[in-house]
Amino acid sequence: MSSSWLEETRRRVEAADLTPEREEIGRVERVGDGIALVSGLPRARLSEVLRFDKGQLGFAQVLEADRIGCVLLDDDTGIEAGDVVHGTGEVVRVPVGEALLGRVVDPLGRPLDGGEAPAATGRAPIERPAPSIIDRALVTEPVQTGLLVVDALFALGRGQRELIVGDRTTGKTAVGVDTIIAQQASDMVCVYVAIGQKSATVARVIDAVRRHGAPERCLFVVAGAADAPGLQWIAPFAAFTMAEYFRDRGQHALIVVDDLTKHAATHREIALLTGQSPGREAFPGDIFYLHSRLLERAGKLSPELGGGSLTALPIAETEAGNLSAYVPTNLISITDGQIVLDAGLFHAGQKPAVDVGTSVSRVGGKTQAPALRQVSGTLRLDYTQFLELESFTRFGGVSDNRVRMQLARGERMRLLLSQPRFAALRMVDEVALALALREGLLDALAAPQIAAFRQALPAWLDAQAPAQVEAIGRTRQLDAANRAALLAALRTLAGRQAGPAP
Repeated sequence: MSSSWLEETRRRVEAADLTPEREEIGRVERVGDGIALVSGLPRARLSEVLRFDKGQLGFAQVLEADRIGCVLLDDDTGIEAGDVVHGTGEVVRVPVGEALLGRVVDPLGRPLDGGEAPAATGRAPIERPAPSIIDRALVTEPVQTGLLVVDALFALGRGQRELIVGDRTTGKTAVGVDTIIAQQASDMVCVYVAIGQKSATVARVIDAVRRHGAPERCLFVVAGAADAPGLQWIAPFAAFTMAEYFRDRGQHALIVVDDLTKHAATHREIALLTGQSPGREAFPGDIFYLHSRLLERAGKLSPELGGGSLTALPIAETEAGNLSAYVPTNLISITDGQIVLDAGLFHAGQKPAVDVGTSVSRVGGKTQAPALRQVSGTLRLDYTQFLELESFTRFGGVSDNRVRMQLARGERMRLLLSQPRFAALRMVDEVALALALREGLLDALAAPQIAAFRQALPAWLDAQAPAQVEAIGRTRQLDAANRAALLAALRTLAGRQAGPAP
């Protein structure tokens, strides 16, 4: 052996830190269905991230005297009883920052779109306290959904939580996606989070936003039906953390959670597998607190904190229109209103299938653009009266001319509130449609002509009343001069569309 080698070895031995180190490890007792029961790790904390020998991650969901209920965030393939588990001392954190925009990621921020991992600005915990009351401001700015039935009847505000609820396949996701698409001309950042959805459904949503919206200002967080229950459980919390990055910097964000019914089912599954006591409908007793602490994070911050906002549109599914079920009841009591979609209306061709009788926005007119409020003030009452009158006269003839005129006006109202997908309306277009209906300009048009009128309206207004379009869009007000000019343009367009129906 050379002397240089001996000298190097002696130097390395002398420099080595040979002081004893203490390390706590756990052992897997049982694993299956996305849950691992772990013994040991007496210093583990609730929600702490645990790392398994094969590299998988999980988090401590239940702490008992002799075991830990760990929810896996990765596939449990390769994890066996007796494997070593290490505590990390950290809670679950996700990447945040501008680099996430335009990307499709899982709840841990790992890319699902084939690109490189996003160059995140930082990492933030998925569980964050909601802003306190003193840190909030009044919800006064509108969120234009581009859907006339929502913007005119159930106006939404920046910082509001509005539940979208209805039976399966009634267009709940369509309302959320159309709202995202309508923000392409606004300054709002949009986050869509899919929980337990089929891959084909999520792909259609992403494709729709990319074709019709502004995908460069959208983020898609996906925890599919085939993903680990832990990923599905943390998905809405992770997405809220990613959206709060923009809110905390004075920007405005919109988050669509699709859907909390599947999230509640995942929570129930995890709770039953970890031995928590079931309650009503087999849900654990903390299901209300789970969703309330999530949705309370939405809101409008005070000017001192930048004035940013986070608007939440959670989606929930009912069975046979039963709004009194456990989870829908909980969510209705947590949120600031609900848009209820009716299966009967949907199958009758009324889309969006909004039930105006049971839908409500508890913020409503406080955020609605004054111009739209001015022309649609009685629209909901008129439509409700029409529906009652229609039901009353369904089985008998109508002899009164005034009743026939009211029914005819109601039919046009229904046609106007029906809207094709991916056809978001500007605020000025909604004002014009409501004004045309209010002034009776559509009474002479047949159903196909009304559809053609609505389709031709934006380009017609831009050409015939550009000053009014600019003024109403900028000020959100409708003064007498602009109203008269708008009416003249609408009357001319209605005259062009009138005639024998095709």
